[in-house]
Amino acid sequence: MRRRTAVPILLVLLPAAGCATGPSLENQGEVTAPPGDSRHLTIGSAGFTESDLLAQMYALLLNRAGYSTKIISVTNREIYEPALESGQIDVVPEYAATFADWLNAKKNGADATPVGSPDLAATMKALRALAAPRGLTVLDPGRAVDQNAFAVTARYAAEHHLKTLGDLGRSGLPVRLAAGDECVRRPYCAPGLKKTYGIRVTAVDPKGVGTTQAKQAVQNGRDQMVLTTTTDATLDNFGLVLLADDRHLQNADYLVPVVNRSRAGSEGVRKALGRLNTVLTTADLARLNEQVDSWRRLPEDVARNYLESEHLLPRD
Repeated sequence: MRRRTAVPILLVLLPAAGCATGPSLENQGEVTAPPGDSRHLTIGSAGFTESDLLAQMYALLLNRAGYSTKIISVTNREIYEPALESGQIDVVPEYAATFADWLNAKKNGADATPVGSPDLAATMKALRALAAPRGLTVLDPGRAVDQNAFAVTARYAAEHHLKTLGDLGRSGLPVRLAAGDECVRRPYCAPGLKKTYGIRVTAVDPKGVGTTQAKQAVQNGRDQMVLTTTTDATLDNFGLVLLADDRHLQNADYLVPVVNRSRAGSEGVRKALGRLNTVLTTADLARLNEQVDSWRRLPEDVARNYLESEHLLPRD
């Protein structure tokens, strides 16, 4: 009998200090107890489409492996990460470089030198070293990555023979960039485009990251390029194409499951979630996002159909 995945619910999470499931997380020292294997697991979603889809896929795979699951939506990492440490949440989908830098800042302060980088192996090593003392285990990354990405119109790319950001830098073309206002100072946005690629960013048009307004500004020629993500499913709707990050400016934000070691650190959980790594690609994730955002399908239905199509779940 298939276990049903619970409908996502909102849960009021208590501060970690008020939870009796573990020691003081900053002072627990070396973790020596064997990994836990609770059969009833709570999966956290960060509340946006991609995170909802991943949480649903995690739940379905764990159900298939004999675990019962429920999903809760907690949109703020400042809330769900302590809940993960305390055992109020057992599993969350995360992004390797972003989460590594977040834990690093939590430990060493907001001005700490970032540890996330375009090097996946180095990023994972740093992430696991930061996660382990907090009672967290970072499982293996898959093939899917959700990074910052830059898009231009297909017509503009064809006219100037552009396939990569390196091509754009060599062209010497002036570029007005539609992005968030923080792009002017972030090293992986305008400063990085200038330093790494020599792109002539003449201005940043503060229309947000991957917003409809930002894409329309490029579509109508007001701007030449837009900051979005590699799993953006709506680029075709605006006649946009991504330029490849051929010099690896962006960090290794590969998708990784992060689990509470004392409750979900078992080989059973690792194997169940690891099955997704064999199939899910960045392009797959973009298509799944599109089905929810553009086609208005439910994340659970999209997740189930995908896993069935990849033979990770039996069809009804």
